[in-house]
Amino acid sequence: MLRVITINTNGIRSASQKGFFNWMKEQNPDFVCIQELKAQESDISENIRNCLGYNFYAHYAAKKGYSGCAVYSKEKADKVRLGFGIEEFDNEGRYVELSFKNFILISVYFPSGSSSDERQQAKFRFLDVFLPHLRELKKTGKEILVCGDVNIAHKEIDIKNWKGNLKNSGFLPEERAWMTNLFDNEGWFDIFRKLDKRPEQYTWWSNRGQARAKNVGWRIDYQIGTPLICDAAANASIYKEERFSDHAPLIIDYLFSPEHES
Repeated sequence: MLRVITINTNGIRSASQKGFFNWMKEQNPDFVCIQELKAQESDISENIRNCLGYNFYAHYAAKKGYSGCAVYSKEKADKVRLGFGIEEFDNEGRYVELSFKNFILISVYFPSGSSSDERQQAKFRFLDVFLPHLRELKKTGKEILVCGDVNIAHKEIDIKNWKGNLKNSGFLPEERAWMTNLFDNEGWFDIFRKLDKRPEQYTWWSNRGQARAKNVGWRIDYQIGTPLICDAAANASIYKEERFSDHAPLIIDYLFSPEHES
């Protein structure tokens, strides 16, 4: 059984102080994909970098205290790629790719467009360049699992107040159409939704008001896979008992085993 966790920590040092790594030890995952490190390499303590004996691979943003993503992996990867070749977004530390003989695992942090129209345009640019990148990856013939904060709620079931958010970043028609195309035409699968079709299954809540207590949330954290890895998915859950950030960890178990290059 392969256990994969993805979470936007909204600052890995903050999540650590809130007990995230104690919880991670209990989960005993094979991979943990982290988004929004909010740290530079020099900010990461040995306790975080060498947590529980995992291999730690991180892509840091050039800007201090901003973005960044990482992967904790039990197995040492055969190849590691930081960034996907687009300077604008590689400077923001948004992409870690681990390659094995039969498998590619990705931790990715899509831009948010909620702060300004300028950032929304950057988000659209990201979508425009990330899809061709995914197409190229599929040509490897490996199974691929893309984990991360996509900053898009795909369907009405994925957001509590969908009518009130139709003109807001994260639920814009163009963003949702991008996701629909990914799942309907490009051969990728929303693995959580394959396993759990219930409404009100959210992974992010605003810090305003009592959004989390009232479960007024969005499902914007995903594990997206190619067909065989999707078929191998056995269990999915969103962990809400403890609060490590404004996002909750998404956990999926797979009947799959990455193989190493000989």
